[in-house]
Amino acid sequence: MKFKLQKESKNLSARAGEITTDHGKIETPIFMPVGTKATVKTLTNEELIQANAQIILGNTYHLYLRPGMEIMENAGGLHKFMNWNKPILTDSGGYQVYSLAKLREIVDNKITFRSHIDGSLHEFSPEKSINIQRTLGSDIIMAFDECTPYPCDYSYAKESLKRTHEWEKKSKEYFDNTNPHYSHSQALFGIIQGSTFDDLRYESVKYLTDLEFDGYAIGGLAVGEPKKIMYDLTNKVCEKLPKDSPRYLMGVGKPEDIIEAIANGVDMMDCVLPTRNARNGSLYSWQGRINIKNAKYKNDFNPIDSNCDCYTCKNHSRAYLNHLYRNQEITGLRLNTIHNIHFFLELTAKAREAILNDTFSDFYNNFFNNYHVEQDNYLNNLKNKENYKNKKKNN
Repeated sequence: MKFKLQKESKNLSARAGEITTDHGKIETPIFMPVGTKATVKTLTNEELIQANAQIILGNTYHLYLRPGMEIMENAGGLHKFMNWNKPILTDSGGYQVYSLAKLREIVDNKITFRSHIDGSLHEFSPEKSINIQRTLGSDIIMAFDECTPYPCDYSYAKESLKRTHEWEKKSKEYFDNTNPHYSHSQALFGIIQGSTFDDLRYESVKYLTDLEFDGYAIGGLAVGEPKKIMYDLTNKVCEKLPKDSPRYLMGVGKPEDIIEAIANGVDMMDCVLPTRNARNGSLYSWQGRINIKNAKYKNDFNPIDSNCDCYTCKNHSRAYLNHLYRNQEITGLRLNTIHNIHFFLELTAKAREAILNDTFSDFYNNFFNNYHVEQDNYLNNLKNKENYKNKKKNN
């Protein structure tokens, strides 16, 4: 993998670049659709290509459980299994082990856990995570880490960071001493952790850049913290990262979060939001989010966004999409997803164009002047988390 920095914004930290992999080039900044289980839900590969998707994500934890690595190896890797000939990034599986798996336990640098599917017992280690990703054959793979929750006290964040650094060092050693399973090369990204504490984030940057990964991800954000904290920490971390390596903000996010991330110097972003929300009737436009379920769209024969040239907007009205959703028609979920993925990819493409044309500051201001940003609901998120914990205790 090679990264070329092409242009930097004059007034903000936004940058345009190009990542070259054996499966093709990726023009940054870029949004990466999430194909958790070897598919971006409801879409075909052809529809992703029509939306100008340049790279997608696969999930190590889910693919390890199903279809399993024996089938993946027999298929010749994830690219051949799903017939996707462009770049793929896979995460380490660590986040899903902590968020989905049952009865987790850390023993001797391994996590033992029970599958959320059938309760079967498994273990993940840094070496096993990298080996699974070798079998998947993704172009960009992630070091094994622990994603701390929010809120998180300092002592636990520090202990977790020490463990994460040990795991990431072992990940890199195993990666450096093994070969790809297939005919293409792979790159390894380190993941910066440290919760919401500046000194721990700086410590993580220093430790990982000394190990010289191919790129650097910022993990442990967009997990319920106030957006101001996320934006500030992203900016501070990016300022410390080397300019000649790609930067990836994991799990972000809403359109406004993507623009803020780009303004702070991030190159790559991913999130299930556009696909998940599409299936729940939430669509995105240059003016803000639309809840297509609302009765006011029953008789609205305009497209979702008059400025959008996706298949859905060129061919169907809000009234039709409202009708499909109310009748639980699968076609509606597909049309919604086609639009949302197109919008998120167009958002980063236009941001890139503005950076290259030295107009990103104007683009940034115009976006926020026209886009309705919804209130940061982190307090409600915390309340919901606490209610969920109490409910589990009482059951």
